[in-house]
Amino acid sequence: MQTTRTTKSVRCSKFLILGLGLLFLGRGEKADAILEMIKTIDHKIAKYAEITLRTCAYANTGNVLEVQKMLHECAEHLDDAPYQAVAVLGISLICNLESVGNEMALRTMDHLLQYGEVPVRRGVPIAVAMLHVSDPDYSVIDILSKLTHDQDAEVAMSAIFGLGLVGAGTNNSRVAGLLRQLSSFYHKEANHLFVVRIAQGLLHMGKGLVTITPDHSDKLLTSAPALAALVVCAHMCLDIKNTLCGQYHYMLYSLACAMRPRMLLTVDDEGNALNTNVRVGEAVETVGQAGRPKTITGFQTHTTPVLLGYRERAELASTEWVSVASIIEGVVILEKAPEDVEKMEM
Repeated sequence: MQTTRTTKSVRCSKFLILGLGLLFLGRGEKADAILEMIKTIDHKIAKYAEITLRTCAYANTGNVLEVQKMLHECAEHLDDAPYQAVAVLGISLICNLESVGNEMALRTMDHLLQYGEVPVRRGVPIAVAMLHVSDPDYSVIDILSKLTHDQDAEVAMSAIFGLGLVGAGTNNSRVAGLLRQLSSFYHKEANHLFVVRIAQGLLHMGKGLVTITPDHSDKLLTSAPALAALVVCAHMCLDIKNTLCGQYHYMLYSLACAMRPRMLLTVDDEGNALNTNVRVGEAVETVGQAGRPKTITGFQTHTTPVLLGYRERAELASTEWVSVASIIEGVVILEKAPEDVEKMEM
């Protein structure tokens, strides 16, 4: 009985540490004082606390030095080091916002999967999924699909849940097909089947009308509550057998903080809905280009409201209205164009 209580307290203490880390989410060097204090603690969980706090503090900063420190922690060949899984997750959190860093982190995960110890391998599936939340990229789906049949049960369950995160709110047909195959493959495994059902629920979240990606404003900004919710969910998956498949499954409710509609709505200054034409196409990188380059390609004209994919961008098709916001995303307030106002006055 005493051993059971001790095990439960260790699991709960990890989430207490995560709560401390979320206080410094994305704050970088402001967490240095707490990190120095943690070094004075003479307990094996101190290392776990240090890595967790550091990964939260430098999330979405793209700090190369912190990524190197996390890789150094993962390179050590240890049998029982749960903080190594947190370090793997930290690599994806730090590199998440920048596209080049995102690709490099994805390549690094392949090396960690081949040469890492068991705790490192258990952190790879959810770390890969965190790089492409609500963005069903083909390469990521292939990686997770292979890991769903891993010989380690926790790696397989994390990969299944990762498929749900990657396809969350997209109704992606490829992910849906994979999950249907997994439900028949694991029909005798209760835990695996439970995770498959949750992943299917995430995939068809809001009938495909919502998303849980923390990036917004054309990926220039990150929603802190949404990122915090995903971090809590990711830490839960690092010990998925005892959390999601155990008595802490209610922690999945944290994802509600990250849910938001992914449709484009246009309204007037009084909040009344406006149906106007918009061009929706694949986003084009225009950083550093001179003049006024085209921001979308392969566009189609739709009438609002309209759904926007993760890699899509919208622009107004008519000159009758102008947008108050510089980025057309979510709920956008439109005003009459100055020329049309003058015509109305005449």
